[in-house]
Amino acid sequence: MIIFIPTINNFNEKDMETFQAIINRRSIRKYKSEKIEEEKIQSLLRAAMYAPSAMNLQPWHFIVINSEDVINETVKSVSHAEMIKQSGAAILVCGDSSLEKNDSWLIQNCSAAVQNILLAAFDLGLGSCWIAVHGMDEVVKNLKDQFKLPSEIIPIALVAIGYPDEEVKAEERFKMEKVHFNKW
Repeated sequence: MIIFIPTINNFNEKDMETFQAIINRRSIRKYKSEKIEEEKIQSLLRAAMYAPSAMNLQPWHFIVINSEDVINETVKSVSHAEMIKQSGAAILVCGDSSLEKNDSWLIQNCSAAVQNILLAAFDLGLGSCWIAVHGMDEVVKNLKDQFKLPSEIIPIALVAIGYPDEEVKAEERFKMEKVHFNKW
């Protein structure tokens, strides 16, 4: 059996743009001080809401953070999110536990929405960085307090969004030894 495995070096013009985005998108932590157009933010949110979800429950909510004051407060809530001070915007992805009772599925559903945001940002010429939130009890509490989230709304991830001020090269990540067919 011959398997075509797209790598960072074997794309040609006929290849799908989706693979280009998947392979070349990288986390950006340095941003230009350029305002992001409202249309691009709307496109990112639209992409997020087209993510797959268990039983199509779509248990997500999004808080767009683009006010300098709110960005500064958010860095106090999430100390490892310092890069959003440069990025100019961030999106807090939250899950609604009243819609999705299974915590694991809630995280998976919201993570799919995050991935769509990251890929759409790359396509729009924006940089992005997935910032971990869920699983850090103090950070979750800080965000719930800061944004006055209802009890059923759970912060899952924060995504920095902005115009990149660095270029991060893709490296080969495909490792055939991590692939197993039909058994371990």
